[in-house]
Amino acid sequence: MRLYQVNSVLNYGSTGRIAEQIGLAVRARGGECRVAHGPKYPRPTALDEMVAGGRPDLLWHEAQSLLLDRNGLASRRATRALVADIAAFGPDIIHLHNLHGYYLNYPLLFDYLASAGTPVVWTMHDCWAFTGHCCYFDAAGCTRWQTGCGHCPCPGAYPRSLAVDRSARNFAEKQRAFTRLAGRMTLVPVSEWLAGFVRQSFLRMYPVRTIHNGIDVQAFRPRPTEELRRRLGLGDRKVALGVALPWIPRKGLSDLVALADLLPREEWQVVLVGLSDKQRAGLPEGVTGVGRTSDVEELASYYSLATAFVNASYEDNFPTTLLEALACGTPVITYATGGCPEAVDADTGVVVPQGGVAGLAEAVLRIDKPAMQASCRQRAQRLFDRDRCHDTYLQLYKSLLSG
Repeated sequence: MRLYQVNSVLNYGSTGRIAEQIGLAVRARGGECRVAHGPKYPRPTALDEMVAGGRPDLLWHEAQSLLLDRNGLASRRATRALVADIAAFGPDIIHLHNLHGYYLNYPLLFDYLASAGTPVVWTMHDCWAFTGHCCYFDAAGCTRWQTGCGHCPCPGAYPRSLAVDRSARNFAEKQRAFTRLAGRMTLVPVSEWLAGFVRQSFLRMYPVRTIHNGIDVQAFRPRPTEELRRRLGLGDRKVALGVALPWIPRKGLSDLVALADLLPREEWQVVLVGLSDKQRAGLPEGVTGVGRTSDVEELASYYSLATAFVNASYEDNFPTTLLEALACGTPVITYATGGCPEAVDADTGVVVPQGGVAGLAEAVLRIDKPAMQASCRQRAQRLFDRDRCHDTYLQLYKSLLSG
């Protein structure tokens, strides 16, 4: 099998790691994989790669998006090079991930896909494909994506536009481009929550198959925490942990800071991983800030240290941080946001209405980690093992190739 993947990043963040791991799974079974990606977050990879454009292309595309609301409509030269690279590779399957990210021109890409005749799989990590602007619309309560967009209520949301509202034209252009592959494209939302929206959108013409994100349950496992506890000066205090990369507003940083005031200070500490230096400098007493870490073993130690992992996101799909915490034996407390409730059950976590910081605090205080630890680990192994996820993708590829 010859697989060609396209994503905004490679081996960076959850989508980059997913693409990397799928490619390695194909190679382990005797196939070949090449990945095209944008230039913004270069990371070492074990796969063959193609970088779509360079720094000048990226900056020009970001300017087009910021000033003219033209995300996904610049980068023509980079996309022509990407298309030529796909054709030279001659894939059996083309697997798309995030097409936003200031690195390609989606009409040019879909012109090629419509003429190539190659089966396409599109993993949907957010809602951008069927809106005129945003990746998430639920916090704004917007339903314009069902009728054509226009008068966008959240132009400041990624991909941010400062002045121009081109959402109605963007919606129409996406609809024209993305509905040209009837019979040859399968959509893979990573949560049932997102699958429900896809089936209401102009993409409902395509088969939809949910495949939850997977993680490395051998890397993310319960770890010793004594040294980390000493390093953070926690003493005997319990830990409510939050992890994000980056801590943008929709991730609920302010709610987790507020949570610290509702927990007994002598018994609990809120620890937040992934903060910038500026964010760390502004933290109050009762909240410990930690910078970014790409060390899986260190991150697993933070998850293992926590009494509870707390997800206060207001917009999200199916974040892998919840799964990583479960794999380390830590119960999850999450807002009822997007597909987040799909990560847990009654034995492994608590779902709280959005904005309910008091509800988060109540759930944290009654979490019994020793009683839930085994169930958390077992749920991660049973449902979210990356090998199971990759096998599902490989079965999908084979079914498409067999007709």
